[in-house]
Amino acid sequence: MKKSGLLLLLLACLTGCVGLPDNVKPVENFQVERYLGKWYEIARLDHSFERGLNQITADYSLRDDGGVRVLNRGFSAAENKWEEAEGKAYFVGEPDQGYLKVSFFGPFYGSYVVIELDHEHYQYALVCGPDKSYLWILARTPALDENILNALIAKAAALGFDTGKLIMVEHQ
Repeated sequence: MKKSGLLLLLLACLTGCVGLPDNVKPVENFQVERYLGKWYEIARLDHSFERGLNQITADYSLRDDGGVRVLNRGFSAAENKWEEAEGKAYFVGEPDQGYLKVSFFGPFYGSYVVIELDHEHYQYALVCGPDKSYLWILARTPALDENILNALIAKAAALGFDTGKLIMVEHQ
């Protein structure tokens, strides 16, 4: 009985990491082919895996198994070197929903939820993780129009993200 309870707890923890935060819905009519390519991180909430990094980019490409290859790259000025992390992502539900699970470490996945997107040109996106402590603003260029940036921040705040703690990412 103990083993099955422990297994259920482990499964709950693992699947909980690919859940949706309260009141957050992924975008519909998502087209992964248009999302592929290089994105610049414009702003983020702080996390240890990106702490101290600037010039952060994410490059998305298709994998042979139907998933998405994720290559994150950032520069550490303190160490004067580039850091990279490669991961893989797969759709949680339908492929026309901006709701994926991403893994950078073995069998452990976390949510990657596109909650706002420039559907016309795919030039900016607002993305969150499994809870409201994960938030990113991404763009196809190292800078984003101030009106668009403010609108994305306002949407995130309305959804309950602590946008007062956003870190603006420097790109050179």
